[in-house]
Amino acid sequence: MIEKATRSGEAEGLRERAERRVGAAESKLEEALSPKQAKQILHDLRVHQIELEMQNEELHRVQVELEASRERYFDLYDLAPVGYFTLSEHGMILEANLTAAKLLGMERASLIHHPLSLFILPEDQDIYYKYQRQIFDPNTPQVCELRLAGMEGAPFWARLETTTVPRADGPPVSRMAMSDITSQKQADEILKEAQQVRLAKEAAETTNRAKDQFIAVLSHELRTPLTPVLAMVDDLQAQEYLPDALRSGRDWKWVR
Repeated sequence: MIEKATRSGEAEGLRERAERRVGAAESKLEEALSPKQAKQILHDLRVHQIELEMQNEELHRVQVELEASRERYFDLYDLAPVGYFTLSEHGMILEANLTAAKLLGMERASLIHHPLSLFILPEDQDIYYKYQRQIFDPNTPQVCELRLAGMEGAPFWARLETTTVPRADGPPVSRMAMSDITSQKQADEILKEAQQVRLAKEAAETTNRAKDQFIAVLSHELRTPLTPVLAMVDDLQAQEYLPDALRSGRDWKWVR
């Protein structure tokens, strides 16, 4: 309490000294200036005060706009349906949005300063290694498809699209968009199997048609040599009898 009272007394003393100095300065100013000059200075001071008030209002407006822009950034970046990462030149995660953290099954803060390769399946590490070597090509965005697995979730197919962003104050970084394409991959697999079934069915139908054609041709070729034989049998019908050996398969009778 005593210390607080002491500080209050010091502040009052400081104010009194400041008022005495301002009063002395105003007295000297009144003595040195004419009434017209003093009036002009007072006018300038009022204009300056209004300018400061207008600048303060403008700063407040800009602050409101920045806050609205920050909220829009949160909606577009953090709540986007696509995972977004900022990676260092060594593949370390520098930034990640909420969707990316959800895909990998981790808190966003836990992703920072961890390599993205930590979440890639061992079978697809070579794909990512080759992809990472091309990431910092400034000509075109780099795209690849591989499988990742979160800390507690099942593996999923992801499409990675990365663009390099140069920085004046340090090495370049890469901006990566990650999309879950598991459903698309599953649909492609179903379509592929359906196409294989259709091709197998068409091949079976082609085989059956070829078999039918072959049987038809073979039957015709077998019937053609039998025509003279049947003619000879008809000639023998004019005889008194036919040998028993020729009766096979037909109802032969005596002919008078």
